[in-house]
Amino acid sequence: MKKDIPQYKVEDVAIVISPENENPDDEIWDVYLVNLKKEPLENVLINSRGYGEYNGETVKTTILRYFYEKIAANSFVKVELIKRQLFEISNEYWISFTLNKHMYDKKYIFVTGSISKDNFTYVPLIDRKGVMIK
Repeated sequence: MKKDIPQYKVEDVAIVISPENENPDDEIWDVYLVNLKKEPLENVLINSRGYGEYNGETVKTTILRYFYEKIAANSFVKVELIKRQLFEISNEYWISFTLNKHMYDKKYIFVTGSISKDNFTYVPLIDRKGVMIK
């Protein structure tokens, strides 16, 4: 039964969207997965997609998938580039990984308008500012 399957909470794993050259007016921004844990993440699968309304029309982006065999403790990986025009819709990153022989997963959703300089925070490890969901 589904109720018998343990649900593990994802902690100390973040998705960060940051301007490529630390200039919020840049057209291209970077998306990072940040592992703030003291253990490596294994078999990391990331699905990214965008959806919402743009210029009065419902839009969906292609679902992109990324796989990393291992992401070291206290480190990060650059997942993809994202254009500013996609900030007008919601951007979702669904992460799943294995840690200590248990599977974890979590959705990180940057809702429309949330990716802006007003929501910047300092991101450890990357040593720059960006929008972070933990």
